[in-house]
Amino acid sequence: MNSKNEEGRSASNATPAAAPCAIVIFGATGDLTARKLIPAIYNLTRDGVLPRSTVVIGFARRPKTDEQFRQEVLDGVIKFSRSRPVEPAVWNDLSSRIFYHQSTFEDAAGYRSLAQRLTKLDQTHGLGGRRLYYLSTSPVEFGTIVDQLLETGLGNFDPFNQAAWRRIIVEKPFGRDLQTARDLNTHINRAFDESQVYRIDHYLGKQTVQNLMVFRFANGIFEPIWNRRYVDHVQITVGETIGVEGRGGYFETAGTLRDMVQNHLMQLLALVAMEPPVALDGDAIRDEKLRVLRSIPLFGGKDVAERTIRGQYTPGQVNGQPVIGYLQERGVHPDSTIETYAAVKLFINNWRWHGVPFYLRSGKLMKRQGSEVNIHFNSAPGVLFNAQANRVSRNVLTLRIQPGEGISLLINAKRPGTATKIAPVHMDFEYHETFGSYSPEAYERLLLDAILGDSTLFIRRDEVESSWAIIDGIEQGWEQGLSPLTRYEPGTWGPVEADALLAQDGRLWDALGSNDRDKGPQ
Repeated sequence: MNSKNEEGRSASNATPAAAPCAIVIFGATGDLTARKLIPAIYNLTRDGVLPRSTVVIGFARRPKTDEQFRQEVLDGVIKFSRSRPVEPAVWNDLSSRIFYHQSTFEDAAGYRSLAQRLTKLDQTHGLGGRRLYYLSTSPVEFGTIVDQLLETGLGNFDPFNQAAWRRIIVEKPFGRDLQTARDLNTHINRAFDESQVYRIDHYLGKQTVQNLMVFRFANGIFEPIWNRRYVDHVQITVGETIGVEGRGGYFETAGTLRDMVQNHLMQLLALVAMEPPVALDGDAIRDEKLRVLRSIPLFGGKDVAERTIRGQYTPGQVNGQPVIGYLQERGVHPDSTIETYAAVKLFINNWRWHGVPFYLRSGKLMKRQGSEVNIHFNSAPGVLFNAQANRVSRNVLTLRIQPGEGISLLINAKRPGTATKIAPVHMDFEYHETFGSYSPEAYERLLLDAILGDSTLFIRRDEVESSWAIIDGIEQGWEQGLSPLTRYEPGTWGPVEADALLAQDGRLWDALGSNDRDKGPQ
């Protein structure tokens, strides 16, 4: 799929100023709105990026007034905004353009009255018919909302009036397997052209994820060695120090493989492994990510048994405090086999990466919180330092997504003294220390891009489906018992079986969030 956005422009052109629009948030009384969306809109307004006539409409079932809704979301801004304290002048201006619309998602009358309200706001605020719909609801509601938008004409895009655009942002999960993802995409595309659909993965909005492309393609020293001739293996880790946090009911339908690996980790993998795009526009970049995903062989039974690990946390302690096991979480079946940890070893069968293993892992209640990509380069020949071969480390390039966003390169150096003793040292760079300011939140960048019509950091339909094709093979093997469920204690790096996954290849997992790498050859 190689669609153009509805304005027919390329993101490589000069970015136009954002035009005022109506942002309609479906499921506006949920946690995401208070924690992320309204704080993002507040900060965009405060920074002068969002036009002062933009309006926000919260759409949800619960009855409440505009003033009640404004107070609730203000509490979220006070608590979660990256810029605090809240500036009264900015908030008062923004809050006067925040409204609440009460309706159930299946009530056609509620959408008709929404349409009437939007028409009035077009006239009073000069919105020009521009609409950004944000589906911040349970995925089971997506189809209902899209159908109602189609029936009431709220999703229609007029090709003869390109200024009056309609766009829709869809939160993950995008289905729970390949078939449901296809069904959802087909459903959405009945009402919205693919160029109008913005599937959001907040990881892609993080500054350090965006800098992956800058790091790779704006630095001439790395591209010549970014391939199978020089790279031994790649590790991608997303670790969490919390459990399911009361989301047991949802997690029972997802698990870590679906909830984290299928989207966050696969997107990081695609950005690390992709070829240079022909241009810095949405379709060119997503074309290259798609080629990576399609180059990953699908998992058969033997692959699942030999190259995947699934685990589930037990009761234990974290930082001296007792924590319950997954089976004791609210909403979890007492005999659940849902994984809270997943590790996968996969390959990319193309010219650049043939034979290089990529190890992906994600888990809850792990020892440290963070997200990292570690590129392990081949060892230097041992002919000069044979006597100290056990002390010479691989060169490792670490791209820290969070926390402590930055880049670290492990190199070998001679210790001071008369003897030739080698020690690994880190050349380290942190964005905050260098640039002296906090980065915008991911949702700020992604909301602004959707308003501007820049789809670069959003996921295209064919990317979603290619990723699910890989995950489906693993899930099917797990259902057949080809990779037995293992257990791990909270506050550890996961099940010991995951260590064996790398040990059989003579390798070790990196310690997430730490520069204390293994000091010997791996």
